[in-house]
Amino acid sequence: MTARLGTLPAACFLLLSSPIWAYSDEIIYQVYTEHPRLFLQGGRLRLLKRERERQSLRWMQFESLMAGKARMPETGFANALYYRIAGDEGAGRTATQWALGPGNDLRQLALVFDWCQDLLSPEQSKTLAFKLQRGIEASGQDNSVPAARSRMLAAVALADHLPQTSTREIETLVRRWWEGRVAPGLRAGKAAVCREDLYALFEFLHAVRDNIQVDLRESSPAFFKDLAQWHLLSYYPARYPAPENEYRIPASKSMAPDLERAALSRAAELSMVAYDTNAPESQVLQGWLMHDHFLLRSAYGIPYEMLWANPYQPGLSYYHVPLVFHDDRFGRLFVRSSWEEDAAWAGYFDGEMQVYREGKPALVHPGPKGEIAVFPEAVVIMPGGARKFALDPGEAGHVFLVGLKPSAPYEVEIDGEELSELHTDPGGILALTVRPGVATGIRFREAQGR
Repeated sequence: MTARLGTLPAACFLLLSSPIWAYSDEIIYQVYTEHPRLFLQGGRLRLLKRERERQSLRWMQFESLMAGKARMPETGFANALYYRIAGDEGAGRTATQWALGPGNDLRQLALVFDWCQDLLSPEQSKTLAFKLQRGIEASGQDNSVPAARSRMLAAVALADHLPQTSTREIETLVRRWWEGRVAPGLRAGKAAVCREDLYALFEFLHAVRDNIQVDLRESSPAFFKDLAQWHLLSYYPARYPAPENEYRIPASKSMAPDLERAALSRAAELSMVAYDTNAPESQVLQGWLMHDHFLLRSAYGIPYEMLWANPYQPGLSYYHVPLVFHDDRFGRLFVRSSWEEDAAWAGYFDGEMQVYREGKPALVHPGPKGEIAVFPEAVVIMPGGARKFALDPGEAGHVFLVGLKPSAPYEVEIDGEELSELHTDPGGILALTVRPGVATGIRFREAQGR
């Protein structure tokens, strides 16, 4: 009943099929691609060099910071990327010196090893290869998305240097970590990937798809089908002005603006578009992304912006995206009144309800009579102690009761309909449909004898 992007006439979502576990025994885990094999293969590197030639806004900002010797929070990543685009050996040497010296971030070490390989002497290459191997071994018990991503990048980078280590680790990550742990969690509605980890996830997906030609999304199609709409609806409505650029702030339990988190959220969307440029959901994201006042200009954000943004990619207007997103697998709900920045907004996730009021988010604490938030396309009710509600004739036909017991049966009676038993989703959301345009009473209680 709930509107999702897949309902758009112009944006029928790509339905992924052929689950990976059905053919994983046929996957060849050995990498045969050449350096640079991480994110800069073929057309991507040509696009970045074209951005330099045309002196695009992104390139000029990146070049300004690098030429001005700004302190880049991710030294290896930024300098190695600048070297690959501009051919600046000074930047490349800075990256390799960092990697051979104090650098201990496995992700950045892998990028420097892959992107600056032609600047390394045979002995330096061997030294850095073993540093990557030790990094893989040291984080082998860490099953977080960022750690698994970093091991995957290191394993791919090592393909023709330590081939046994590379092949073994790639197979372990695909079969045991992804197939055995993450994909089942996504299918079962468990929070195996949180919003903060989405960028790391897409780096993982890019590395696998680009080097062993396997699209891991196929094992969890429903999660990836809804990903774009979840991302769009779960931002607070108003932009956040910062000295370097404006940000869209993702909803969070803290409700405080975290600009690094906001930058990674944008980077995740840019990498989603780059992963599947022809998908309608990618074109909607592209329409959302291509506004220059949100372009990441900080020393932290500009390397991500430079790496993934594609100004030549066509976009669709996000104004056609439905304003209600109910994820009944993970138990979360987001509703807006419009796509304008002064829109009303409500989000229910992680067992809490937030609303956006007077330019900032606020937590909802329902009293004995409950709390009701009315939107053009939905009504959201946090009952508190109340068990009956009356809706006015003009209120929408989609009604969501939130904050109930998760995955529990409830008896529901709607005016003009018979008593029925419905189940909440894993987040405690009960989704109802009432007749629009008429006054309607709703009564409910937890099913007896349960």
